Amino acid sequence: MYYYRVTIAYKGTRYFGWQAQAVDTSREAKPTVEGTILKTLKKMANHQPCTISGASRTDAGVHAQGQIAKLILPIAIKPEHLLLGLNTALPVDIRILDCVPSTKAYQPTKTGISKEYHYYFSDATVENVAISDIAANLPINCDDPKVLAILRSACRLFVGHHDFYSFSSRDKGIAGTSREIFYCNIEQANFSPLADNMYYLKVVGDGFLKYMVRYVMGALSDLAAGRITLADILCHLQQHQEQKLSPRAIAKGLHLINIEEAA
Repeated sequence: MYYYRVTIAYKGTRYFGWQAQAVDTSREAKPTVEGTILKTLKKMANHQPCTISGASRTDAGVHAQGQIAKLILPIAIKPEHLLLGLNTALPVDIRILDCVPSTKAYQPTKTGISKEYHYYFSDATVENVAISDIAANLPINCDDPKVLAILRSACRLFVGHHDFYSFSSRDKGIAGTSREIFYCNIEQANFSPLADNMYYLKVVGDGFLKYMVRYVMGALSDLAAGRITLADILCHLQQHQEQKLSPRAIAKGLHLINIEEAA
């Protein structure tokens, strides 16, 4: 068998998440990113069995600029030819950014030491069609210094080692709900001249639970609207709460930007 490490970018708008929903990906009821790539790989390998293993299982509608995956093929293909062949055959909303030889021992689910997510949003009165499938339209006036200040104060509460039970959905495959956040802040995005007043939540941590970033973003949106307080956020970080503090933000604003691997 032949092993490759790839970096993948995709727009998740029309995909039912990363993870394939069927063993036979040609029979997927709803298309997935993993299933679409695997189907293309099998064609390149003369319909012989192939395997793909991603470092992160992004949800339906979520995008990526830095997904990492391991490909296992039954035939040898030069990495540069594999990259070109995949990008020629894949849909335009999935692209292989990098392809290098790998090893049997390499496991992308275990080598990551940090992940970086961005959640993009705008407070435009009329949703901007140029970015409407990659950014959320939220009533958060970050141009107001007081709003931006309280949002950044909330972001600081999430930094450090915390139990994110109250900011995630249950996942039977996960043993614990504690994660360490290295960086969390609201920053201004430059989409000019396509869009003005664009901001994003930038979060870097050692790992993320199901819907975790979207629940954090939902809480920040409610904080900006005055529906909750900083004390409410702190309480939900310190104690398990079955009742969610805020609804989770919609998927389309979330982007997996980078996965840092151990040297």
